[in-house]
Amino acid sequence: MKKKRILLKIGSNTLTKETNNISRGKIEDLANQIAKLKDSCEFIIVSSGAIAVAKQFVKLESKQEEVFVKQALASIGQPHLIRIYQEIFREYGLLSSQCLLSYSDFEKQESKTNIVNTINVLVNNNYIPIINENDTVATDEIKFGDNDKLAALTATLLDVDLLIIATNTNGIYTKKSFKNNAPETILEVDNFEDLRKEVVSSKSTHGSGGMESKIEAASLTKKENIETWIVNGLEDDFITNAFENKVPFTKIK
Repeated sequence: MKKKRILLKIGSNTLTKETNNISRGKIEDLANQIAKLKDSCEFIIVSSGAIAVAKQFVKLESKQEEVFVKQALASIGQPHLIRIYQEIFREYGLLSSQCLLSYSDFEKQESKTNIVNTINVLVNNNYIPIINENDTVATDEIKFGDNDKLAALTATLLDVDLLIIATNTNGIYTKKSFKNNAPETILEVDNFEDLRKEVVSSKSTHGSGGMESKIEAASLTKKENIETWIVNGLEDDFITNAFENKVPFTKIK
């Protein structure tokens, strides 16, 4: 039986559970769910969190622009982030690997082919690729989108069956309900232009994208007929609960 290929994008806000520290409990929750689903699903993860990890260990002093300080923090934090993933995933019998990509990699055919071939080898050998932007040489995630766009580009390149974006809300709320402080989730989206009108511009504590960047990501996957789910990653069992429709989340057909 062909496994369902899922690209899971998890942002800093979810990984820290909206605190100032990476939550090992959240990564355990991820590992537990992936272990339960591994017979029917194969996972590729796009993970932020390198800068958040580094901030737990160091405070850099610099007269350079803030973006360069963040790049330096990403360089310090990335090995720690991957180590945490590998330690916890191993406890659940899961193998993982690190892949660092830049947006320029998606502009060259040779690079795109290399990405596909490498990740297919990893997945076919039961390794879970953990992808992050190569922040030390590129600044797009730091400046623009908390890896949402990177996740969408990777999803389309690898021809996944489903993109799951883990965030800190129960999907996308209607603008009216959000303004009335009684958030109501848009459960299913067929008309994409109507969805754009509902998006409230806001950004999360650690993340840099907000809901707008998630909509842009979904617009990229929609063109390639890939379904996108926007799910509350702060909740335990958020992937398995979404599969069983136990929680409200937004499904973009």
